[in-house]
Amino acid sequence: QVQLVESGGGSVQAGGSLRLSCVASGSIFGVSAMEWYRQAPGNLRELVAGITNGGSTNYADSVKGRFTVSRDNAKNTVYLQMNNLKPEDTNVYTCKAEVQGRIGSSLEWRDYWGQGTQVTVSS
Repeated sequence: QVQLVESGGGSVQAGGSLRLSCVASGSIFGVSAMEWYRQAPGNLRELVAGITNGGSTNYADSVKGRFTVSRDNAKNTVYLQMNNLKPEDTNVYTCKAEVQGRIGSSLEWRDYWGQGTQVTVSS
């Protein structure tokens, strides 16, 4: 069974920084794309940033230049460094990873989600 666990959320003032981490654990045979999403109550889920296992990255326009996504493949971990935070960044941040895991007697690629971590930015 594969699990994703996020950490690093919290409360900061505008202009501050936070670093989120997401660790994938369990019966893992491969990890492909790892991504960060956010969703405020009543809003659609938004892709914040993503990174392939080769290191290619993509970002939402609203966070370009402020957020940096990175990963440690040896640790099956993805990070999100968030600088110059704004009140509109307040959200629950959730990671998603495409993971090859053992399902019964076979190996399968599936998307797994973490439970989310709250980020609150005050003005």
